[in-house]
Amino acid sequence: MPHINEIAHELKALIHNTNADYIEARLETGSSCRLSYRKRELETVSQSSATGGNIRVLYRGGWGFASFNRFDSLKTALERALESARLAGNSQSRLADVEPVVIKTSSPLHDPRTVALSKKKELLDSYNEIMWKEADLSTTFTGYGDAYKTSIFLNSEGSFIEQSRADINLRVSAIAGKDGDVQQSGISLGSTGDFNEITGLDEQVRNIALKAVAMLNAPRAKGGEYTVILDPVIAGVFTHEAFGHLSEADFIYENERMREIMTLDKVFGSKELNIIDDGTMPGLRGTYSFDDEGVPSQKTYLVREGKLVGRLHSRETAATMGEKPSGNARAINYRHQPIVRMSNTYIQPGNTSFEEMLAGIKEGIYVKDWYGGTTSMEMFTFSGGEAYMIRNGQVAELLKPVVLSGNVFSTLHNIDAIGNDLEMNQGGGCGKGGQSPLPVSNGSPHIRIRKCLVGGQ
Repeated sequence: MPHINEIAHELKALIHNTNADYIEARLETGSSCRLSYRKRELETVSQSSATGGNIRVLYRGGWGFASFNRFDSLKTALERALESARLAGNSQSRLADVEPVVIKTSSPLHDPRTVALSKKKELLDSYNEIMWKEADLSTTFTGYGDAYKTSIFLNSEGSFIEQSRADINLRVSAIAGKDGDVQQSGISLGSTGDFNEITGLDEQVRNIALKAVAMLNAPRAKGGEYTVILDPVIAGVFTHEAFGHLSEADFIYENERMREIMTLDKVFGSKELNIIDDGTMPGLRGTYSFDDEGVPSQKTYLVREGKLVGRLHSRETAATMGEKPSGNARAINYRHQPIVRMSNTYIQPGNTSFEEMLAGIKEGIYVKDWYGGTTSMEMFTFSGGEAYMIRNGQVAELLKPVVLSGNVFSTLHNIDAIGNDLEMNQGGGCGKGGQSPLPVSNGSPHIRIRKCLVGGQ
């Protein structure tokens, strides 16, 4: 099979000789590995590779898209995409201007393909056995995944970008049950291909098994409004799920109500509140050099000093809304078109220590981690992974996990303290538009929220 560089140059010539407002193509070759245990049984073990590409054509405002996994059908794929674009087009094409780039970016520092499958299995075996040894559990889940991908992006404007990325993710969950009550605890981690980042977790794995059992005997919080402190994990998830998705410009300009709410310069919180999406942060799963439209990744302030100042864009949404592209058009693989997605989204740290946050809270709740949630427009519901009462400025007894719900904009206004201890969470992945899981990171320092609605007894 020809190397994708050879195919890319063949495709470049085809694009040059095709009449359209704009054409882009993406070629990919990559491999992945998956392992998972349910209880003590090895449920999934797979190693796979994939090579293919896509062509996207813009003609009179209409897009045409064709993907392929045979490189002898480039001309046919281009003709299909062009025909679809001509059928869809009935207006002026609009794309924000971007300087063409010709570059081969640096290779990842780590490659999970160099780690033997047997070593990956041994790691999962050890974590699984630790959980069963430490606690009387109902079931466990242990899952591992990695991927390595090289892609070439080229377009009719002259860009030719080659870049590679590596990714690893690990999820370990312990579930305990008694008298109809089921509780779970888990960890979710990831890295940009460094297998060492997910080793040496014996103590954390032991703790989640013990915590799942302990929560069976923990009391439930009384439902109502509390002053709540969120740890960096659930605060980061809140930032990503409840606010980050609302900042994706394709969602905004397609929704009249969101256009009214997400008005630039609108105040969403105190002057200490800054929310950022930054695809340039080194060493994080949501980091990349160029997005899947050939736009450089950037640091984008969404909220600065409490005011909405930016949003995330593709070239098309930027042109439609009269703003600058932010480098956030991403696709999980060549079978999909790029859509507006987050990268590394976080609340910027403030100046308050965790101890200072606790001080003065007579009765509140401290929530750590998370294991589920839903959002609908500006409303959210999240399930915390762990919860503790706060009494007279001290973290007190363990509770059964609580459910937090409310309006994201009211909640942002109710943040009255932002910690100085930013942590980025690299577990899991993001889903949108049928494309999941996309590697991202989210984070936050501890944050304190007044009048937060907590579900309980």
